[in-house]
Amino acid sequence: MDWRKNGYRLLPVTLVMGGIFYLSHQSGDSLSLPDIVNIDKFLHCLAYAVLGLAFLFALPWPWRQRHPFLAGCSVILFCLLYGATDEFHQSFVPGRNCNGADLIADGVGGCLAAIAHGCWDHWRVRKQR
Repeated sequence: MDWRKNGYRLLPVTLVMGGIFYLSHQSGDSLSLPDIVNIDKFLHCLAYAVLGLAFLFALPWPWRQRHPFLAGCSVILFCLLYGATDEFHQSFVPGRNCNGADLIADGVGGCLAAIAHGCWDHWRVRKQR
């Protein structure tokens, strides 16, 4: 892939990563979430599913087509690694802490993105027949 011609594909993943970083940098007092059980885990999962889809968009299409399992695994690994750095970052923010359950939710979000990509490819191939 020629990064000079296709560098725009990195824009969505960069924007989502920046958004996650911005939100994780907010102090604990400034966040007001609805009083729903485990809403923060749901939001982690949702944010990292979007991050996973943006990461998939950044991967070259021919490579994703030839290696769908490897693409899915790389999405999950990317979400887990970025989630780990996000949790570490939060440990320095007042009113926030490092939470392993949040990291698990991040990984689940990455898994959902990989599954959605696999289902989309399966549907697309069946439609072409």
